[in-house]
Amino acid sequence: MDPRPAVAASRSIRSTPRRSVARPIPPSSTPHRHARTATGHRARPRAGTTGRWHGYGDRVGTYAAVVLAGGSARRMGGVDKPALPVGGRPMRDRVLAAVGDATPRVLVGPADAVPAGVRVTREDPPGGGPVAAAAVGLALLDSDATLVALLAADLPLLTRAAIGSLLIHLGRETLDTEPVGGGSAPVPPARSGVGGSERGPDGACFVDGDGRRQSLCGVWRVAALRAELDRLTVERGGSLAGAPVRALLAGLVVREVPWSGDGPPPWFDCDTDEDVRRAEEWVR
Repeated sequence: MDPRPAVAASRSIRSTPRRSVARPIPPSSTPHRHARTATGHRARPRAGTTGRWHGYGDRVGTYAAVVLAGGSARRMGGVDKPALPVGGRPMRDRVLAAVGDATPRVLVGPADAVPAGVRVTREDPPGGGPVAAAAVGLALLDSDATLVALLAADLPLLTRAAIGSLLIHLGRETLDTEPVGGGSAPVPPARSGVGGSERGPDGACFVDGDGRRQSLCGVWRVAALRAELDRLTVERGGSLAGAPVRALLAGLVVREVPWSGDGPPPWFDCDTDEDVRRAEEWVR
């Protein structure tokens, strides 16, 4: 019997209500163990390249990563939660390792030491919440960045294969001929929440067993996020402090991706001491 504790499929700390949805690619083409292309070949990074996965690099190009580590961890007594070790490594470092092929990698929050090459900044104001943190993180991206993984820093079970899965799903535009679940029905085109216009997805994020979005475990188009940050800044009178993630993503077309790979769900986040103990069991 597997000694690892079961993770409740319905657990969703950072979920947002469904708005605009792009149907997911069938499970049969979802990466399993190693990220794979639609033709079944392993999608691994090419030797000597950064931020580009072999097998779909020509479709989605390089990607950046912004890791949000500025939460207050009130349910854990205000500790520096991302610095807590899981499997002998800080959760923050485990997340950064999962996006080790991203260029650049940006950490938003306090950090005494980070891996080489990671850019570090703080949200304005400190403790201003994930949307304020996302804004300053995106400001540090290179001018030619088109895709960004936006991630919480307390996802110790996140893997590079999981990130690869999101990139593949986002890189595939809506296909009218793609069957769902092995059936013959085509995937309907993605629709935005405004005016019903058809367009490809602005981002892809995991959903839990109940279909609730894990919004801080996703990959997004930089231009779409920046446009929504501008909109939200105006709506809130110039300040993003305290803005909820669901308000940032409300107008975006999102491709929802159920996890079908090996191991625990990559979106499992640690908000309590018990969560950390569960994650420790998983990584043993």
